[in-house]
Amino acid sequence: MSLQEITDRIATAETAAGRSKGAVKLIAVSKVQPNERVKAVLEQGHRCFGENRVQEAAGKWPTFREDFPDVDLHLIGPLQTNKARQAMELCDAIHSVDRPKLAKTLARLAQEIGGCPDLFIQVNTGEEQQKAGILPSDADAFIKECRGLDLPVRGLMCLPPVEEEPALHFALLAKIAERNGLDGLSMGMSGDFETAIALGATHVRVGSAIFGERVKPQE
Repeated sequence: MSLQEITDRIATAETAAGRSKGAVKLIAVSKVQPNERVKAVLEQGHRCFGENRVQEAAGKWPTFREDFPDVDLHLIGPLQTNKARQAMELCDAIHSVDRPKLAKTLARLAQEIGGCPDLFIQVNTGEEQQKAGILPSDADAFIKECRGLDLPVRGLMCLPPVEEEPALHFALLAKIAERNGLDGLSMGMSGDFETAIALGATHVRVGSAIFGERVKPQE
């Protein structure tokens, strides 16, 4: 697979779903990828990337931005409150707002910094105990709380359970977004992004299909 093949498949899925060309943003998930692979994708003209960990992003992207200042960086992994300031200063969007304490921290820092990245609220659509995210039954109240804090809530994000049909979870996320007047849907990864696009995804997160298999960090 390659960047071009993925972008072609996204375009085909947009057309099949009756959506406009370019309606879906491809987030190239560069976590745990060697810098030379990431640079190769940058040199092909792609600019939107996703990282799971603030620390890894901080070690990689400031240097890349010297040569590619128009990079659009998204944090797609869990965010600890003590890393929130660093994430806000580094990233253009955060997809893992998942609890009131984090929302309040982001709101306070936004006042101090004078700005805030686009935010996506993570919804635990599978209600899995081991996964982060606000429960679907609590989503409406949490969205309202975040808006009350003047946070720029752009949309919702989910990670469906691996053993379940993802379409059910994508449809649930889209329904929650619609009733709350949100148009951003961060859903769909390498194995199911076409299904996600058919159900309204605006952001899909694809890693190994673009970069190749992840390289495990040295112990």
